[in-house]
Amino acid sequence: MKRPVQSSMRPSSGRQAPRGPSQRQLRAGELMRHALVEILREETINDPVLAGVSVTLTEVRMSPDLRHATAFVEPLGGGETALEVVKALNRHHKYLRGRLGHAIDMKFTPALKFLHDESFDEAARMTRLFQDPRVARDLGPGDPDEHD
Repeated sequence: MKRPVQSSMRPSSGRQAPRGPSQRQLRAGELMRHALVEILREETINDPVLAGVSVTLTEVRMSPDLRHATAFVEPLGGGETALEVVKALNRHHKYLRGRLGHAIDMKFTPALKFLHDESFDEAARMTRLFQDPRVARDLGPGDPDEHD
């Protein structure tokens, strides 16, 4: 008597794997973002690059295990100083992680990594595209049946 061959695949539960961050990751990211904003507002970092610079923390993305956090920042004014500000924040990541450990109530204080938020540059690029006369002509009001 032959035994049936067992499939190595798991039976489908009918649910698809979650796409994107979980609610837990999103909540932890917002908690981290608010705490980091307060820490940066205090201006206790002694770095000439960060002196007097206003930094916007747009988002904090957490890894699934909540042990790593990527913070997206945009300095007020952006431009060339953005990369220098990101480098300075990454230089002080240990200090910020230490301060964060006292500010949040989590089992582990995540390792921090700072990146420049490119979404502002992308939005400006899209605005310039929409203002292009050739694009504006296509977006303007008109009869959809009228074609050249």
